[in-house]
This record gives sequence, structure tokens and C-alpha cells, in this order.
Amino acid sequence: MSDSPYTSPEARPDTAVKLKGGDEQTVPFDIATMPPGIPYIIGNEAAERFSFYGMKAILTVFMTKYLLSATGEADYMTAEEAKASVHLFSAAVYFTPFLGAIISDWLWGKYRTILYLSIVYCAGHGVLAMMEFPQESVAPRYILFLGLLLIALGGGGIKPCVSAHVGDQFGARNQHLLSRVYSWFYFSINFGSMVSTMLTPILLVRYGPGWAFGVPGILMALATFVFWLGRNRFVHVPPGGNRFFSETFGQDGIRAMLNLTPLLLLVAMFWSLFDQTASAWVIQADEMNRHFGPINLGFLTIDFTLLPSQLQAVNPLFVMLLIPIFSYLVYPRMGKVFEVTPLRKIGIGMFVTVLAFSISAWIQSQIDEGQAPHIMWQVLAYLVLTCAEIMVSITMLEFFYTQAPKRMKSLIMAFCLLSVFVGNLFTAVVNLVIQNSDGSSKLPGATYYWFFTGIMLVTAVVYVIWSQFYRGSTYIQGDDTADDTAVQ
Repeated sequence: MSDSPYTSPEARPDTAVKLKGGDEQTVPFDIATMPPGIPYIIGNEAAERFSFYGMKAILTVFMTKYLLSATGEADYMTAEEAKASVHLFSAAVYFTPFLGAIISDWLWGKYRTILYLSIVYCAGHGVLAMMEFPQESVAPRYILFLGLLLIALGGGGIKPCVSAHVGDQFGARNQHLLSRVYSWFYFSINFGSMVSTMLTPILLVRYGPGWAFGVPGILMALATFVFWLGRNRFVHVPPGGNRFFSETFGQDGIRAMLNLTPLLLLVAMFWSLFDQTASAWVIQADEMNRHFGPINLGFLTIDFTLLPSQLQAVNPLFVMLLIPIFSYLVYPRMGKVFEVTPLRKIGIGMFVTVLAFSISAWIQSQIDEGQAPHIMWQVLAYLVLTCAEIMVSITMLEFFYTQAPKRMKSLIMAFCLLSVFVGNLFTAVVNLVIQNSDGSSKLPGATYYWFFTGIMLVTAVVYVIWSQFYRGSTYIQGDDTADDTAVQ
């Protein structure tokens, strides 16, 4: 007797993918091929990431060069105000995943959580697009903050649900395809990010904030529509109801979170520096030589100038290029010298982050002296920082997943994202504190970058000491026992 949930050939996805009668499929399809809902998830993710990173790419420039008052006059933010606002927004985006994970596993399930919060997400983009048409009764700054709040609720809330929803689609017969799908999933994130980061700044310059914020909103609406189209092709894992709390917050779950909290706080400093690519590095790029050309290729002459916010596009490009290099070259070479454990990868990545921000500090020192370094110096800083990202960010996700009890994988992944929240909150607070009443800064010029470089170096040293004493339990799906080990 088969364990398949299908009672007739017509109900099997091999012959009819779409379920009849609007019933929801609650267990994985009994197939050896790709689950029928995967194309809808990948398409949704590419469009959603386009909308988010396109909007985020222009935030700092909009706040410092385009923001108006209710009467239509310039109401630009200072550099410190803009940086604080961007990082408070980023912090909110990475706090709400905790709320999304709880709502999903407790009340709505992943599909409905993603769908409902995507509508909130779309509303946030719509609010931002309205800033080009100032309302005398409401200051555009308040409209900006309302739009960002809605995007933080929607975008952050769906974050832990989407990746878990991917895994829900696979059963025993097609589980071997899961890694391939996650590779495409991660590729779609970086592809959408790269394209939107190049395109949206052009929309801002040529057509204004309405189009620059509106096009990402249209892409988010498209992402929501594509996801809705897959409703009858998804596996819908039911929410756990009140049982969710007793199963999740048991002894093993509490112990896992306590074990991982120091790691979360230490890696937060990495995110404090990394996410300044959307704030401090954009402001720095505006003072650099961004011109390329003329470059004669025989059949084509290249002559162009990059916009300050477009530099962020090199990060997803480097991610796509460097992941296979690290997987097949860097890590195997390291393995010949020492055992390459997750905690060691993270530690090395933290020291690499110090090097990346040292480059940006040197660039700023040249600017302070009245020079205009070429933007390729910042591209070099991006290259080094992306190497750190691969060692820290991807490894963090992997490590937190293995350290989480089976019934709370989604929640622990959301817990992992709190590291980004803490890091961005720290950056925002620093930028608020260093503002003087006369508009000057307590950390002017290169001093600002050296401050964060020094904090990162101290954190990396503390991390190395802490990692020697870490004791955790490794939980593997399909294995009911936990492996209590020290992971160096």
C-alpha cells in the first residue's frame, strides 16, 4: 500500500498538476520531478527582490537631493539624518520576520501570510510613489516614513516564509532537487537586485520619484499576482495553531536561542558595516570620479558616468561570480591547511570586513584632502566586502538552520535575521548621536569610517575568543537525536 495521498490517477500531479475543487494540497506531491509550484515561487522572488532593492537603492539619494516640503520647497535631509533613516528602515525590515514567522506557523500558514503581507508591501510602494505630488496637509517626510513602514511590515514579514515555503514543496522522491532550486532561488534574488539597482537610479534622474518608486511598486504587484496564480499548485502546510507555542518554545528551543544569541550579537557588527553600502558608500561615491571612457573596443566606444547609487549593483554581480569560486576553489584550498568549519568561515569573514572598510576609510581620506579617487577603488572595496558576505551571511543561515530543533526551523531563521536588525539599529543610533546642533558631525570625513573599522576589528577579536567555547546541538532532518558537539 502506497503512502501517497492521491486516491485516483486524475489527482496525481504526474497527470494533472492542478488540484480539483479548490482543495489545498497539504503534503508534498508524490513525484520525482520538480514540484509544480516552484516556477511561481522563483518568478515571485525575482520580481519582489527587484522591487525592494530598486526602492532601497535610491533612498539615500532621494532623502538628500529630492525630498520636498508640503509646499513643494526643498526639505533635504543631512547625510547623518539620511543614514540614520535608511538604517532604521533596514532594522525594521529585519525585525518583522520574527512576527511573520509567528503569524505563519501559528495562524495563517505560509501561503496566506505571504499573500496578505504582499498586499501590504504593494501599498507601501504606492505610498512612496505619491511623494512626487506633495499634499499641503501632510509633509512628504511623513508620507515617506509611512511607505517605508508598510514595506518593512510586508517585505520583512514574508522573508522567513518564502524560503520555508520552497522547502515545503518537496517530498521524499524529489528531495534531491532541493539544492538546485535553492541555487536558482538565490540566483533570482541577486539577479533581480542587480538589474533594479542599475535601472531605478536612472528612473529617478530622468523621470522623477514618482516613476522611480512606482516601477518597483508595479514589479511588487506583479510578484503578488504571480504568487497568487500558483495557489492551486502549491503544497499548503497548515498552521500549527496554539500547539505552535508548546512545540516551539520547549527546552531545546530555548537552549538553541540562548546558545546562538552571542553569535547573533557579534555578527550584528558585520551587518552594521555591510548595509552602509546603501547609505555612507552612496554619499561617498557622489564625491568620486565615476567616469569611464572613452574606451575604444574597435566596434564600440564606451563613454559613460555611473550614478552614485548604481554602484550597489556590483555586490549581487560579485555574489553570483564568487559563490562557485569559494565553493570549488577557496574552501577546498583552505581545507588543506585547516578544518573549514562554519564558525571559522564566519571569523575569517569578519576580519575581511575590516579590510573592506579600511579601503573605504582610505578613499574618504583622499576625498577629505580635496582629491576625487576613481570609483574603481570603491569597486575594490565591494569585492572585498562581498567575499566577507559569502563567508559570513551564507554560513550564518546554514549554521543557524543546523542548530535549530526540527519544529522551529522557521523561527530560528527569523531569529538569525535579528542580527541584521541589531547591526542597522547600531548604525542608526551612531548617526543620530554624532550630529551636532550646527549641522556638523562628531565623526567628520574619514574619522567616521575608521570608527566603524575599529569597532569591527575589536568585534572580530572578541568573536575568535567566544568561538573557542561554543557548545551547541546539531539537528538534522530525519534524525530524531541531536548531536551535542563543540563547533570551532
